[in-house]
Amino acid sequence: MKELRIVFMGTPEFAVASLDRLLNAGYTVVGVITATDKPAGRGRKLQQSAVKKFAIEKKLPVLQPENLKSPEFLESLRQLRANLQVVVAFRMLPREVWSMPAFGTFNLHASLLPDYRGAAPINWALINGETKTGVTTFFIDDKIDTGAILLQDVLETAPDETAGELHDRLMHLGAALVVQTVKLIAAGKAVPRPQQEAVDINPAPKLNKDTCRIRWTQPRKQVYNLIRGLSPYPAAWTVLQNGQDSVELKIYSARPVVAQHKLKPGKIVTDGGEMKVAVQDGYLELLEIQLAGKRRLSVKEVLNGLKLDENAHMS
Repeated sequence: MKELRIVFMGTPEFAVASLDRLLNAGYTVVGVITATDKPAGRGRKLQQSAVKKFAIEKKLPVLQPENLKSPEFLESLRQLRANLQVVVAFRMLPREVWSMPAFGTFNLHASLLPDYRGAAPINWALINGETKTGVTTFFIDDKIDTGAILLQDVLETAPDETAGELHDRLMHLGAALVVQTVKLIAAGKAVPRPQQEAVDINPAPKLNKDTCRIRWTQPRKQVYNLIRGLSPYPAAWTVLQNGQDSVELKIYSARPVVAQHKLKPGKIVTDGGEMKVAVQDGYLELLEIQLAGKRRLSVKEVLNGLKLDENAHMS
């Protein structure tokens, strides 16, 4: 059995679960690398990452380098004398960092690699209507999410599951896989296997505003998958055209409705506190939305204070 000295690298809540499981399993974590504190909120006060808060609570040494190639950081990393590095939701590492420990550096990714390499695997799996996804641990190399696979675990998605709900399930599944991977490495039984390249691999690029805009001319299921795949963050959005007014709004939850109609895609139909938007093969009944500059509310609450023109539509 190899005696492990682990450096853990991560930033958001998704990574905290893995660090917590490693500590609970009795592994020695000699240091934590996380993002620098960043201004947030209306007061623009500096906020610590979720991983930093947890590491401080557990009295673990924390490093927050701005430059991962700086001589000062690399020397501080060497001083920790780690022989394994575990990465969960962090940045791309330079070779000088990932090649440093004797037993390598492995990463947890929230997809079944090689599918959904990239920054937003959870969102894209749901946007594309996948019925299963999972988590993968792999040794880091020079490219993004291409290294040799150590372990994978599969999870079925629910047809109405949101990205937030899937995030939480994959977070816990991934934390368990991280501990299993460390256990294999400690026992000298890890057998990495190269990723199989294929022409039909789905990518998971970083989300941008255009990606998140709803196209009401698309089929009902496609629009619904976009909404749930972006909820609660960053949220699918559209523009409400109401008479002379035009306002952006985010849609957090909706319900697909199968129906025949002759309405133009995007046409709004309201009835007794309900708001439906026409698509080519039915409607999307909106349940929870947020008008620009307002709070997130149920559609019923929004309609209590909003008078819609008879030609109101989404675009």
